[in-house]
This record gives sequence, C-alpha cells and structure tokens, in this order.
Amino acid sequence: MMLEILSPAKTIYTGEVTLVQLPGSRSSFEVLKNHAPIISTLKKGTIRIVESGGQEKTFPVTGGVVENRNNRVIILVDGK
Repeated sequence: MMLEILSPAKTIYTGEVTLVQLPGSRSSFEVLKNHAPIISTLKKGTIRIVESGGQEKTFPVTGGVVENRNNRVIILVDGK
C-alpha cells in the first residue's frame, strides 16, 4: 500500500509499505493492506513502518491525523 507522511513544511516519507503502526489518540493501532477505511487523530508517539522490502523505519510525532482508504495511507503530522 502507498504511504505518505506530510508535515506543514515538507514531505517526510513517500513509499510502498506493508505495515504502518500508529499512536492513535485512543490507542495504538496498525494498518495493513486492504484495511477498512479509517480516519483517526494521533497523539505524541512514534510511527513505525515496514517497507515492501522488509526494512523498518520509525518517525517520532507530536500529533496529527491519519486517513486510510483504498490502500493509500496519508498521515498529516504536527510540527516540522
């Protein structure tokens, strides 16, 4: 699935991933391929992704919003 992580200042990440772990404002959750559509707010924490090749990356965030629809995940984060 395609992932974009965007801040007001720049694009932080764009690429194909197999898993996204998110610090949801109510609880942490994961998005996998063919996940049901979802919109959620994020709290301070870490976004963890697994790229299509198996490499893991993490991104600290102070908050934001995520939308998943049709295997396209867009994350808008606070800050830089």
